[in-house]
Amino acid sequence: MANTQRTLPLAATALTAVLALYITLVAFGNITDFGTNQQFVRHVLAMDTTFKDDDLMWRAITNKGVQDAAYVAIIAWETVAALVLIHATWLWIRRDHGAARRMTTYGTLMLMLLFGAGFIGIGGEWFAMWQSSDWNGLDAATRVFLISGVVLVVAHLPFGRAEVTPPQ
Repeated sequence: MANTQRTLPLAATALTAVLALYITLVAFGNITDFGTNQQFVRHVLAMDTTFKDDDLMWRAITNKGVQDAAYVAIIAWETVAALVLIHATWLWIRRDHGAARRMTTYGTLMLMLLFGAGFIGIGGEWFAMWQSSDWNGLDAATRVFLISGVVLVVAHLPFGRAEVTPPQ
């Protein structure tokens, strides 16, 4: 029992830190190399590398201002998620398990919403990103979605009898 009380919080700390590092680097890269993924977002929204099915092409967004606004919103979301997960990591290090779990939950859910609903659901299905051989980010989005889910589950595993979670 005592080992679980020490090792699971350590695992939650490490996994939260890894996710925080990852999304921090993603946000930093998108801010400092704005143009690379800007083109990705533009192509996905424009649907210019899909099968050009008339029944789907009405969904395309070709207005560069709207495309860029979507990209800036993605970067803002990534940045906030990074800050939340950095804070969660700090809380795990401080052994404030209740607050750490809560912040890890917020951060991982932010990533699952962005990569699951945003990239897999909206990008992959609504804008038919799966049809593009050049601008298809579904594999990467699926990886981040699944890793976030693993971190969420580990953060919520019971650490043992000694843990008391205060009521919310």
